Amino acid sequence: MKLYTRTGDAGETGLYGGERLGKDHPRVRAYGEVDEANSQIGFARSLLPEEQKVLDEDLAAVQNALFDLGADLATREGSPYAEKVRRMDAEDVALLEAWTDRYSEEGPPFTGFVLPGGHPAAAALQVARAVVRRAERAVVALARAEDVNPEALRYLNRLSDLLFAMARWLNAREGVSEPLWQPRPSSPNS
Repeated sequence: MKLYTRTGDAGETGLYGGERLGKDHPRVRAYGEVDEANSQIGFARSLLPEEQKVLDEDLAAVQNALFDLGADLATREGSPYAEKVRRMDAEDVALLEAWTDRYSEEGPPFTGFVLPGGHPAAAALQVARAVVRRAERAVVALARAEDVNPEALRYLNRLSDLLFAMARWLNAREGVSEPLWQPRPSSPNS
């Protein structure tokens, strides 16, 4: 089987179930943003120190869940293949909340706004957090136009919190100071 199919050469792609949509359709944009978030998490994992196996395992689970989330978004309810898709549910969201609590409790106390940076893997997790927020905005836009599984939106909202907590936890574990926001002085002309 060849990697390329040529079926998208005219600017359309197929949803799971065969329906064709423009590649700029909000549904395609939403699951494309989720795919980008998944890729960014994979990049962050590639930068993790070898001893951070638990963090790597949790991120691997998130990546697998994001693949399911992409399928959730790519499959309309009522389509012929909808029953074959593992939709996001409240248990998926609860797991992210539990992990966020654990990483927050084991991480440094929150003392102010944190700038992305520190250890390279922590900085990459912060980029992943921002990409997840963009994916969340794309799903919100889609939900304004079409039916979307509400747990998909909740999952992305919790995931950005988790990635923030993981980045802070990793910086602390690696003994790397996290950069804090330093407000700029007021302009003399203001």
